[in-house]
Amino acid sequence: MRSIGEMARDSGLGVSALRFYDRAGVLVPARVDPLSGYRWYGRGQLEEARVLARLRRAGMPLADVRLVLAAWPGTDTGLARSLLQAHLRRLESGLSEARVEFSALRALLDHREKHMPPLHTAPIHLSVPAPALAAALDAVRFAVSTDPELPVLGGVLFDIDGDTLYVVATDRYRMAVARAAVAGYGGPRVQAVVPTALADAVRALLGGRESVRLELDGDRVVLEAGDRQVAGRRLDHDFPDYRRLVHLPAGRRALVGVPAFRAALETGPVHEHSGSTADLTVLELAAGGTVTIREDAETGPGRIAVNREFLLQALTAAAHDHLVLESTSPTAPLAIRHPDDEHPFSLLMPVRLED
Repeated sequence: MRSIGEMARDSGLGVSALRFYDRAGVLVPARVDPLSGYRWYGRGQLEEARVLARLRRAGMPLADVRLVLAAWPGTDTGLARSLLQAHLRRLESGLSEARVEFSALRALLDHREKHMPPLHTAPIHLSVPAPALAAALDAVRFAVSTDPELPVLGGVLFDIDGDTLYVVATDRYRMAVARAAVAGYGGPRVQAVVPTALADAVRALLGGRESVRLELDGDRVVLEAGDRQVAGRRLDHDFPDYRRLVHLPAGRRALVGVPAFRAALETGPVHEHSGSTADLTVLELAAGGTVTIREDAETGPGRIAVNREFLLQALTAAAHDHLVLESTSPTAPLAIRHPDDEHPFSLLMPVRLED
């Protein structure tokens, strides 16, 4: 017999994944200790677990996975082969259709690039309080992308609109937005994507209480704090229009005390879906303004599943003892806000637990 930890190590499935597949009736342990609830697996189940891991990495729906595993021990391999072949045909068909659509989309992008208006190139000078800019950078830094395939997201957006500087970061799975008041600029809206390394260097200069001077001149970004200066080139990419993503309808709201909520997250139940290596937390936001960390992964009103590590990072970045969690549905982002200020805030993309 193998313990659940040994099974996880030898099969490539995480402990949370094995628990998920047990609850789903896909890979049920040979024995469960009636007192401790600890799971034990038989010798033959290791091969099934390895097959399961491969099927889920290949994106096979859970319903088909059940049938493949049910047929696996038998001498007739016809059903398993048919299911594998059918799934491969679906993948190939989907890829072919995606190639056609992507080709059309690339043509549309090529056409748009030829008709893009020129960028604002006049130098911009403004001042911003150092504590406000430092707080804004701290609030969004956790959401910066590290994906080399998406260099435009590998930095922090500085969006200057009137007397406000919006600071934004996203890696597709989460987004964080903060703001700081600025002075000395009254021109049109201007944006610059500041590379991560430069944004970190800017943050390192913001230790005082005075205002600092921010300058955008062509592709250069310069920050002056007293007699110290940091400068670099902004990214030559357009940041996605984040404003289209942050206007969400009002949903269920829950006020949480961050220390207690964090402790509950760190020790509470986690779930896994579709072979993901991330631990998921299922939250239930009740209409009465409370939030519960669910033991089960069932869907229902007010329930939403999110990456637990991302949620913990968002709580840390918000730097507040009390926060508001808000969501409209299991497929809408989870918003994390200050109770007395709409900025800063962050959004976490949900994970659908059902196939």
